[in-house]
Amino acid sequence: MRANIDTDVIIPVKRLIGYQRHELGAFALEGYRFRLDGSENPDFVLNQPRFRDAKVLVTAENFGCGSSREAAVWALMAYGFRCIIAPGFGDIFTNNAFQNGLLLIRLPREAVDPIAEELASAPSPAMTVDLESCTITTPAGRTIAFEIDGERRQALLEGRDEIAMTLLRDADIAAFQNRDRAVRPWIYQTTPG
Repeated sequence: MRANIDTDVIIPVKRLIGYQRHELGAFALEGYRFRLDGSENPDFVLNQPRFRDAKVLVTAENFGCGSSREAAVWALMAYGFRCIIAPGFGDIFTNNAFQNGLLLIRLPREAVDPIAEELASAPSPAMTVDLESCTITTPAGRTIAFEIDGERRQALLEGRDEIAMTLLRDADIAAFQNRDRAVRPWIYQTTPG
C-alpha cells in the first residue's frame, strides 16, 4: 500500500539489458523484495508465504508513474500479476498495461483500503476478479463493482491487442481505402525506384 511506485521501482533500468521479457519477473519490485546483500526482505508483503503467488496486486495511488517503460508491465506480468487494483495509475503505464493484457482496476482509496485490510487479516487472502461481470469478491465475500472502458474490457476478454482490434475493422478500412482511392488517386501513386 505504497503510493507513487514508479516504473523504475517496478523494473530498474539496469535490468532491461540482456534479459527477455519473460525473465523480467525475477526483478519486479526488486528494490522492495530484496535487501542490499541480495537476500529476500522478509518484511516485504510479497515475500510472505501467503502472498508469494499473488495474481492480484492491491496498492496505493499513482502506481506506475514515471517513465514510459513498457517493461514495467512485462516485469509485473512475468512475476505473475494479472490484475492491479489501485486508486490511480500513471497514464502511460495504463496504456501499456492494457496493450499487454494486464487488467487495471481504479477504485477510490476508500474502497481500496478495506480490500487491503481484508487481505491482510483473512485466513486465506483469496479474492476473485470477474471481468465479465466487472466485480471483485473480497476474502470476506463482499462484492465490489468496478468500471472499465467497454472496448478495453472486450479486448482483454478476447485477448486482443490494439493491432488485433484494428484488424477487426479490416473490411471497413478496405472500403474506406477504395472510396478514398477514387476521390484522391494521387495519394496512392507511388514513384518507381
